[in-house]
Amino acid sequence: MSQSATLLVIDDEPQIRKFLRISLSSQGYKVVEAGTGAEGLTQAALARPDLVVLDLGLPDMDGQQVLRELREWSAVPVLVLSVRASEIQKVEALDNGANDYVTKPFGIQEFLARVRALLRQAPQASTTASALSFGPLTVDLAFRRVTLDGIEVALTRKEYALLAQLASHPGRVITQQQLLKDIWGPTHVDDSHYLRIVVAHVRQKLGDDPTAPRFIVTEPGVGYRLIGPEQG
Repeated sequence: MSQSATLLVIDDEPQIRKFLRISLSSQGYKVVEAGTGAEGLTQAALARPDLVVLDLGLPDMDGQQVLRELREWSAVPVLVLSVRASEIQKVEALDNGANDYVTKPFGIQEFLARVRALLRQAPQASTTASALSFGPLTVDLAFRRVTLDGIEVALTRKEYALLAQLASHPGRVITQQQLLKDIWGPTHVDDSHYLRIVVAHVRQKLGDDPTAPRFIVTEPGVGYRLIGPEQG
């Protein structure tokens, strides 16, 4: 990875962003900035950075949530930069998909070395696709937006979570238990009626006939899969 890489800095402190911008730019990197979690997720989709530097203490949402949402659609390396120094916070960030963790205050030379190491490890991370298309249906995982024939489909949080999970594994059967665990939590793995109701609502909104599905196929007794026009 050359030093023309693009780095996204998500931090609500203007002085930290300025310091990192100057330090990273001096090394030849292009720097994109965001002061909130929502802005950071948007910039991650638009700028397609090669690496994300993420603060955990953001004004609109916790950095751990930003990390979880980013990992729904992107494998870009993430370097957490935070005042939170506890082992619990570090472990949570790494479990949520962070690649490295640096605590504030920090030494810039060590920080730059960690940036270089992460860029070497994942040179193709920025090519991850965020918008997945299945014929007339498009699921944009970055912007949490679903369109059918170019028209946005209004989905509830659970309905979107179901469709996003299926779209992330096109053509693959996702078991009922896995969907229930991921969407409702591990205490609901036997509540299959929750899942049936949400699937029915999504099908209705997509105009998808369960007897001749264009998108969501039921695998009886197992789970569901999402198909495109070329699949059966």
